[in-house]
Amino acid sequence: MKLNELRDNDGARYKAKRVGRGIGSGKGKTSGSGVKGQSSRTGVAINGFEGGQMPIYRRLPKRGFKNPNAKDFAVVNLGRIQKAIDEKRLDATATITAEILQAAGLIGKLYDGLRLLAQGELTAKISIDVVGASEAAIAAVEKAGGTVNVAAPKVVQAKG
Repeated sequence: MKLNELRDNDGARYKAKRVGRGIGSGKGKTSGSGVKGQSSRTGVAINGFEGGQMPIYRRLPKRGFKNPNAKDFAVVNLGRIQKAIDEKRLDATATITAEILQAAGLIGKLYDGLRLLAQGELTAKISIDVVGASEAAIAAVEKAGGTVNVAAPKVVQAKG
């Protein structure tokens, strides 16, 4: 095979239909857009408009509630902390904070704080600062001889 013999597979490129090029082409005059009206003109598209029929987003029932004040927490499980300690990515003797976990790659964004959950085994004695923790997680840390410091989440003051 030579470079000058390279070409696309058959049907890989679609040849665009030339519209508005005479009545014999089958796509002359109105170019397949019908006659008059909004849809025959360019640059107009109303999302969700169904030609006067009641649109689907109004036909279907609405349920639930999206709390605008809900807190979004970064979550970490005890098992991941123990694994990071075993791999020497975390120092069990120092107080573990959200920033330290983020630097170790255990969590991504901090959002409104760090929440500790109890999935997995914890054998190391650790001291950890969190915004929230499950009762089972606190019990597991205390059983291993460590402490959990639960602080209040950061409050963002509304401007106005």
